[in-house]
Amino acid sequence: MSFWDHLDVLRSSLIRIVVVSLAFGIVAFCFKKQLFSIVLAPGRDSFATYRLFDWINGLGALRPMPSSFNVELINTGLAEQFMIHVKTAFAFGFFCAAPYVLYSIFKFVSPALYANERRYAFIAVGVGYMMFLAGVLLSYFLIFPLTFRFLGTYQVDESVENLISLQSYMGTFWMLNLMMGFVFEIPILCWLLGKMGVLSASFLKKYRKYAIVIVLVLAAVITPTSDVFTMLLVAFPIWLLYEAGIWILRHQATVRSR
Repeated sequence: MSFWDHLDVLRSSLIRIVVVSLAFGIVAFCFKKQLFSIVLAPGRDSFATYRLFDWINGLGALRPMPSSFNVELINTGLAEQFMIHVKTAFAFGFFCAAPYVLYSIFKFVSPALYANERRYAFIAVGVGYMMFLAGVLLSYFLIFPLTFRFLGTYQVDESVENLISLQSYMGTFWMLNLMMGFVFEIPILCWLLGKMGVLSASFLKKYRKYAIVIVLVLAAVITPTSDVFTMLLVAFPIWLLYEAGIWILRHQATVRSR
């Protein structure tokens, strides 16, 4: 096809992506109660993660958090609640439409790839999406609830009450979830860099002890709680991702040497 024919195909793909994303976003917007029951669930002490830790407390384990808490969310802008509703609905819409978006992009670029490149691209896109989803779920069920519960109940003095704005809650919610989603792309990034010959398993093993320190610091920043239990709970999956990257690069080198 000519250059303009390619542009027409790209335009058609982009239009379909926008239409599908908007359709999912409109559906999410219409189900406001269900949507925000998911988004605001970590702000309530009835959330599954808190109940799990309370159950662990009942078995005599460490106490990573108080047994109950109450954090009030407030709104400080006239149109903020409506705008947050719109942004959240369409963010969920795009997230739900992501498999179709990735499929459309892959379908557009695949004719320009060789058979083996097409296979590698398909694996990278599919596994990358699943890893991103796993990171978001880990953050939603573990990292964000622990962070919110600690910071939302922290007081420098009993006379200072915490009134958390809805804007602050949503900003932290999206930041942590997206950050952990991208962190979970480490094995895919290692695989791609290994294919390009930029990264090797020996390099990662050589700097493993420094990486462990960086992982612990990153875990402490992500979950600024006062106990080691929570920090290690976050650091462990990140360290596993680093080790997974080493295994992937070692496997690549083995296959390449055959």
